[in-house]
Amino acid sequence: MGGHCCKDARHGLNLDIANWLFVFLRVSAVVMVFPVFSAKNIPARVRVALAALTAFLIVPSLPPFAVEGFGLWQVVGIMLRELINGLVIGFVARMVFLCLDIAGNIIATEVGLNLASDVNPVSGVRTEIPGMILFYLAAMMFLALDIHHYLLAALERGYTVLPIGAGVMGNAALDEVIMHTSRIFGVAVQIAAPMMAVSFIVMLVFSLIGRAVQQISSFFESFAFRVLAGLFVFGITMNLMAQHIAAYLQRLPDDVMRITE
Repeated sequence: MGGHCCKDARHGLNLDIANWLFVFLRVSAVVMVFPVFSAKNIPARVRVALAALTAFLIVPSLPPFAVEGFGLWQVVGIMLRELINGLVIGFVARMVFLCLDIAGNIIATEVGLNLASDVNPVSGVRTEIPGMILFYLAAMMFLALDIHHYLLAALERGYTVLPIGAGVMGNAALDEVIMHTSRIFGVAVQIAAPMMAVSFIVMLVFSLIGRAVQQISSFFESFAFRVLAGLFVFGITMNLMAQHIAAYLQRLPDDVMRITE
């Protein structure tokens, strides 16, 4: 009788470990892709520990996943599907930072700050300074607005729609990813619109001056004014850009839920 109870306890423990492993794979894929947690200056051990802790928090709310009856390659297939699902969710959550990178490139091109760049802590490549400012602004707002709490809650609720072993996301999820990808360009243009307008006005004024006074090189003379006017407008419109970023960040949990449906 005692041996039978011990066998049942070990059997239940194995099911819990298997459940945790599948959740850990999906969560670790999200952490690996999401910018705030996948920065180069965050050690890999910290990211693994964060994914493991998150999996421990999610597993008690999920029904046990019975692995008996599955062959080795079937279990490997389930693990791969969980990784793919996590990568897709992380990619959708990452789009807001991709949007800011595009907006930073547009602002740097319009203002004339292409030569001013720094190493992005997420991608490890050089990025224009306006893009870096927007990145740090979005990272601070992500934590200050508790978006990470809502994102974890959405990730946990996603298991009710896309449980473990249910398969890879279908065509509807692919359509959602394409829609979000196309939307980031519009949001990037909205963020960079004030600097684009100022650059156009400065170039238009100096073009008229160059037509009236042909001895003046309007292009070289307008460069300093473009930089000064662009930086001034960039500073006074920071609140407007923060509102765009906050609106996009607050949609992240809903976007994650729609992707898993």
